[in-house]
Amino acid sequence: MNLIKYRERICEELVSQGWTVIDHFFEPGLIAQLTAECRQQQRSGLLKQAGTGRAEGHAVNTTTRGDQIRWLETGMSPAIDRYLACLDELRQFFNRHLYLGLQDSEHHFAFYPPGSFYTRHLDRFRQDDSRVVSSVLYLNAAWRAGHGGELRLDLGESHEDIEPVANRFVLFISAQIVHEVLPTHAERLSLTGWFKRAPGHDAASLT
Repeated sequence: MNLIKYRERICEELVSQGWTVIDHFFEPGLIAQLTAECRQQQRSGLLKQAGTGRAEGHAVNTTTRGDQIRWLETGMSPAIDRYLACLDELRQFFNRHLYLGLQDSEHHFAFYPPGSFYTRHLDRFRQDDSRVVSSVLYLNAAWRAGHGGELRLDLGESHEDIEPVANRFVLFISAQIVHEVLPTHAERLSLTGWFKRAPGHDAASLT
């Protein structure tokens, strides 16, 4: 993980615009291992249809969200343990330099079959403010123009479309950036997650 190389850029862009995109942030070998594991879990039926909302409001609706997911846990594989360790280092970096009071993070594989998408939404729930920074790591080594599946960030009077190419790492403020996944025409793999603080915690804000 090239945290030392990109730390100033990460801080500056999260504070100034609420999002940042970094290519080649992780070691290529780790990306290959995570890609293989995501595909194996999908073939084995371990990824389940994702839903929206929480608790009583949780629902599965493929007209809103079409990805299949599996939450990551330590001990699932050496590659996942390495990835989670990198993200915990990033969490500590955020606390040291941006004073966000982040306590932990949660992450899952996301597999979008051709034709699927995720409509516009915010990552922070209405009654739960624990999600502070969202992250997406893409695992698509053979992605080409025309495959679709861009992450579209709504920036008010404009938008930014981010192609999901392998080892592209996206960070954005969970409560600030409305976003969507445009329809994909090829299998689309990623790792999606959130850096979290205690609900209602009065920590410094980037917005």
